[in-house]
Amino acid sequence: MNRLQSEVHRLYVPQASGGMGVGADLDEPGLIDSRGQVRAMVLELARPADWAALSKVWQGVQRDLELPAPAIAVSGRDGYQLWFSLAEPVPARDAQAFLESLRVRYLGDINPLRVGLMPALDGMSPLHARYARTVPAAQANSGHWSAFVAPDLAPVFAEEPWLDTPPSPEGQSDLLSRLVSIQPADFQRVLERLGPATASAPSAPASGAAKTAGAHLTPKRFLLDVMNDDSVALGLRIEAAKALLPYVDDLEPP
Repeated sequence: MNRLQSEVHRLYVPQASGGMGVGADLDEPGLIDSRGQVRAMVLELARPADWAALSKVWQGVQRDLELPAPAIAVSGRDGYQLWFSLAEPVPARDAQAFLESLRVRYLGDINPLRVGLMPALDGMSPLHARYARTVPAAQANSGHWSAFVAPDLAPVFAEEPWLDTPPSPEGQSDLLSRLVSIQPADFQRVLERLGPATASAPSAPASGAAKTAGAHLTPKRFLLDVMNDDSVALGLRIEAAKALLPYVDDLEPP
């Protein structure tokens, strides 16, 4: 394991399971463990990349919430990312609730479809969560690279949020070596401060799944409930509406 791999593991890879995470290898370590827990929480703003907006999150978590600075990355495609590190792994749904609370607080005026929160729960099992690809990495279609960047250089990448060549492993290691992880007490403190509804509730898919189990809803009924629930994030309601499009002719009224 080289120095960069060691820094990525130090900050972002769950260690409780004794391994490197689900589906892991040295070059692409898994960011979720066998119990559905994570140490990496990634907030992305894309289409277009907008550091002026995302910097409000980067600055706010330090100034307002007294948390360590997250790493800043360019995605290699069309956005910026903030990589938060947890000292201890937490359930994916708690990580998603944390990120959603940051989105509401600092990016509430931005279209939710431009904001990526990872891990993102897919279905009922946390092991089906989608999580970010580790940085740095080459993008298969373009050959562009994602990379961690220094705060003072972040604005430079607004038009082209990528590197044309692989970033220096030593430079990437140096950036990560300055970062520290969020301690469990601070993570819980921020969840409680940003609102009990966001902090205590699972992500919208998990909450909806619990309702389905209790009421024996059909899949279409469940999607209709998500689409019509004002408490569910707008992006998730839109996804539910898209899933219902093939059945629009035979849907019962909500």
